[in-house]
Amino acid sequence: VPFLLAGSVVSGMIAVFVDQTMVDRYLPKQPFLGAMAGGAMGLLFPVCECGVVPVVRRLYEKGLPVSIGIAFLLAAPVVNPVVILSTYSAFGWGPVLVGRIVFSFLIAVGVGFLFSRAQPEEVLLPAVNQCHHDACCAVHDHHHHDDGPKPPLGQRFNQAFNLAGDDFLDMARYLIVGSLLAATMQTLIPQSALIAVGQGPIVSVLVMQGLAFLLSICSTVDAFLALAFTSTFTTGAILSFLVFGPMVDIKSTIMFFGVFKRRTVIYLIVLPWLLSMLMGIWWNLNVGM
Repeated sequence: VPFLLAGSVVSGMIAVFVDQTMVDRYLPKQPFLGAMAGGAMGLLFPVCECGVVPVVRRLYEKGLPVSIGIAFLLAAPVVNPVVILSTYSAFGWGPVLVGRIVFSFLIAVGVGFLFSRAQPEEVLLPAVNQCHHDACCAVHDHHHHDDGPKPPLGQRFNQAFNLAGDDFLDMARYLIVGSLLAATMQTLIPQSALIAVGQGPIVSVLVMQGLAFLLSICSTVDAFLALAFTSTFTTGAILSFLVFGPMVDIKSTIMFFGVFKRRTVIYLIVLPWLLSMLMGIWWNLNVGM
């Protein structure tokens, strides 16, 4: 809840203080460069997987291209200063830290680039897509309309916090349902049964991905949980846990439905799952377990 609240405050600030023309002016137009920029935006917006969803939705309402938003959504929970420092505290400087950052960035950029050919109406919910369309039109018509004087700063902050409250209440229902499902799965599925198969180069990766999805641990602290599994699971499995979990878990999946259409949510689950699985298996077979 605190991380969702932080993300909601950021989204409220974006709604009031970020002009639609800023998105069009500062972000790359080329699809691949745009996806790379989206993957690095977490350095400016250090939010976890709960807080990033309202921020992405608000950025889409400001006219952010779909591919950049997808890359930001998937990368930001790892490629941000808070998570980098927490991973360093748990594992120190080494292959786990570097691998987590590099693979999270590459997978997010790759998935974001795949969405560069998709139209916003194919990806976003109708309400979000309408705001996205209006923002894009506002950019093109910016030189033909005078927005007039802006309200006083105090009034704008008040408006930002009001919008943050709306975003928080809107997304909290998804967080509650996702947390309920995560708690149910943790209760019904014995972790001991999963840990018992932790040493295979392929099965271990799948098991840790399953744990990442079911446990739904916040990306700011999941490195310390992963550290407890290092003597049981392979390095590739640990990396897949640290890469896939922040991108997709039960909580974030439920929250995705507040922004994206159902088919898009399926892609946002399957693509990171496949890519992080291949990454973990490749690591075990080529780098070492």
